[in-house]
Amino acid sequence: MIRQLRASGGLWVNCGGTQVLIDPGPGCLVRCARSKPKLDPAGLDAVILTHRHLDHSGDINVMIEAMTEGGFKKRGVVFCPSDALAVDPVVFKYVRKFPARIEVMSERRSYKVGSFEFQTSMRHIHPAETYGLKFKIGGTRIGLLSDTAYFDGLPDFYAESDILIIGVVFVNPRPEIAHLSLSEAEVLIRRIKPKKAVLTHFGMSMLKGRPRILAEELSRRLKIEVTAATDGMNLDLSA
Repeated sequence: MIRQLRASGGLWVNCGGTQVLIDPGPGCLVRCARSKPKLDPAGLDAVILTHRHLDHSGDINVMIEAMTEGGFKKRGVVFCPSDALAVDPVVFKYVRKFPARIEVMSERRSYKVGSFEFQTSMRHIHPAETYGLKFKIGGTRIGLLSDTAYFDGLPDFYAESDILIIGVVFVNPRPEIAHLSLSEAEVLIRRIKPKKAVLTHFGMSMLKGRPRILAEELSRRLKIEVTAATDGMNLDLSA
């Protein structure tokens, strides 16, 4: 995020015409304007924060303003954990009246906006209140595994995911830092057995190791398609 060696703008999901932005980190608005085709924030139906850390929430306020056209159109939903609104909030008080509603997420709950439905995981092990997500597009089940230390309950929640998106910060485990490593991601993929796994959210050790090559090596070992995310990557989640 700090060096912008990789973009930190988040993930844009189109589900049956419902437009949802997940984790708008720093640079999100600029990335939307420069994307091909252009992504129009005024067409967003919802913004979801998995947690309040700046690499996931840095552009949350400007994207709420963009979704509501500066607050002149009261529309859209913001989903976020409670601590994103509490003391030292990342969602500013003045923008909270702009969307149609704000829903505070909690663990193992289901939420809906338009044709997009999703379920939150149990609380992850991370310094901020953090949840992973599960949702369907068409008949495809997607698991989005946000920041966390590894723990035994993770494979159970994300089981039966056809596509598993995993934030992988380190090549090797660092128990003192609550983020997943490549070796821990390998354990998860091996246990969950998705049809496809997408690695993202790379730290410096992953970037130095060349994520594409690391993903290809993992594919060969597991005999499961594993790909490394790239900036502007488009993924057909219904396929």
